Amino acid sequence: MSFAQPPQGAKAPMGLSPAAPSLPAQPGTGRGAAASGNGSSRELREASERGGKTTELTLDAQALYQELLRGVRAMLRPDTRLVGITSGGAWLAQRLQAELGLPGVAGEISSVMHRDDFAQRGLSAGGQTLLPFDVDRSRIILLDDVLYTGRTIRAVLNELFDYGRPSSVELAVLVDRGGRELPIEANFAAARVTLAPNRSLALGRDPSGLFRFDVEDL
Repeated sequence: MSFAQPPQGAKAPMGLSPAAPSLPAQPGTGRGAAASGNGSSRELREASERGGKTTELTLDAQALYQELLRGVRAMLRPDTRLVGITSGGAWLAQRLQAELGLPGVAGEISSVMHRDDFAQRGLSAGGQTLLPFDVDRSRIILLDDVLYTGRTIRAVLNELFDYGRPSSVELAVLVDRGGRELPIEANFAAARVTLAPNRSLALGRDPSGLFRFDVEDL
């Protein structure tokens, strides 16, 4: 995986308008997180209390998925394999595999066995690694819903290399929420969002397969 630096000249995150209760994160024309500069993203900041009113961040997961679809399509090579991190990333990988018309099925990978908090969490995080292809010399795109501290990605890379030595690993995410604790960056992020540390952001999916984002207090 490449540890890309933020693009030069990127726009500062926008605050939410105090007059509006929410601001959907629609696909925009700002620079994405791709090291090559070919990603498209929106940069948003969750508003704090302003003028006696608290604004709430709203993300349109379906619109951001379309951005991710375009970004991943541009990253594809003939030997590319999609691998989604359980569970949100696996949902994304499965849908991308079908909509991009790729042969076979997408891989699914769990971070649980290599997490640095395994002693506290054990196997409760769930998920199982299923890689239906030879990892050796494969060009892999890892998919995840939210990139935060980078610790899950670090654990997933250790898990992946237990199965072989890929020729390259790239990371594409639906949302990069900042707050990194390790030197890990996405090659493509459909959106950049700044959230307070006491807020959680997770991808949900309804019975019809439509995506949504759940933003909650911890």
